[in-house]
Amino acid sequence: MKDLFLGLALLGSVVGVRAQAFDSGRVVAEGAIRPALVSRQFRFTEGAAVDRAGNIFFTDQPNNKIWEYSLDGDLFVFMDSAGRSNGMYFDHDGRLVTCADAEEQLWSIGQDRQVKVLLRDVGGHRLNGPNDVWIDPKGGIFFTDPYYQRDYWTRARSELDGEKVYYLPKGGKQPVVVVADMKKPNGIVGTPDGSMLYVSDLGDGKTYVFSIGRGGQLSGRRLFCAQGSDGMTLDERGNVYLTGNGVTVYDPAGKKIAYIPVPEKWTGNLCFGGRDRKTLFITASEGVYVLRMQVKGVE
Repeated sequence: MKDLFLGLALLGSVVGVRAQAFDSGRVVAEGAIRPALVSRQFRFTEGAAVDRAGNIFFTDQPNNKIWEYSLDGDLFVFMDSAGRSNGMYFDHDGRLVTCADAEEQLWSIGQDRQVKVLLRDVGGHRLNGPNDVWIDPKGGIFFTDPYYQRDYWTRARSELDGEKVYYLPKGGKQPVVVVADMKKPNGIVGTPDGSMLYVSDLGDGKTYVFSIGRGGQLSGRRLFCAQGSDGMTLDERGNVYLTGNGVTVYDPAGKKIAYIPVPEKWTGNLCFGGRDRKTLFITASEGVYVLRMQVKGVE
């Protein structure tokens, strides 16, 4: 019954997506009715990230691979044995920073596929499992650290006293806690000017927005919307894209302006790519999808 209900809901959403997307939001390109399937050969896709040229990288976490979707539409494995990477983001030097939760670490990967471990632990204790990451204009790294038990771990419980959000200054050896009271922080993204940070508490079904201060300290917390999210991205208008059941788009004030159905069990992450940054790339369970947009992404 659950699968049937979900299928009917998705069908109804497909019919309604055009009207919703072209109302106050006007984010989806005219004629783009639904996301187009690129490939469906994976176990669980995540970590969509775009490089300077507009090529898109994503993970197939259970299969321990990072894939690349090129500007020419070619799809190939960028890296095998990828540390079970989850969320990813390119730094200002063009290196791919990943949440490598095979050993609960943060990695930095160059185009030569050489790995540099940026963070191994917190105060001698293993992290829960870094999940999603965003890098500010100064090169500092914000990341979420929820605990999701993995079948490839030998441990069965956390070594820490909570599931938190951290900030690792550029070149820093240890992160600082910037949010300590969420149930299960997950999706995270910031504005291009480095002034605001969006963090989803997926365990509580909410997304919050903060002001970013010196040293990555956060203040002015307020509820952005009553929806959690696995991964997030922003467009040039400041609209926020949340994932989970398809893609839901909110304007900067937290008003829902569009819903994009995706025909998969779960939508994990997304980013804007392509030469003009107007292709929305969506990782969703066993598949990856693209959708042309009227707006550009800001990553």
